[in-house]
Amino acid sequence: MVVYLVQGWFPANTVPFWADVVLGVFVPRILILIYIYQNMGYENVWFAAHLLVLILTYFGGGKGTHRRYRRKKED
Repeated sequence: MVVYLVQGWFPANTVPFWADVVLGVFVPRILILIYIYQNMGYENVWFAAHLLVLILTYFGGGKGTHRRYRRKKED
């Protein structure tokens, strides 16, 4: 994302520049979802893939994360 910012290669979008920078630093996955939605639509497989990864990441990622969390909590 930093390379895209420096080179000015951001895809065509309606997001203001300050939002590009803030979202790119703090929540780049949401910024990528916005770009995909505006350029390819929500029925694209890439939109679904990035949305799925966003949801999995937000809710902990899977059983391995919960297992490690419980093990750490018991120690």
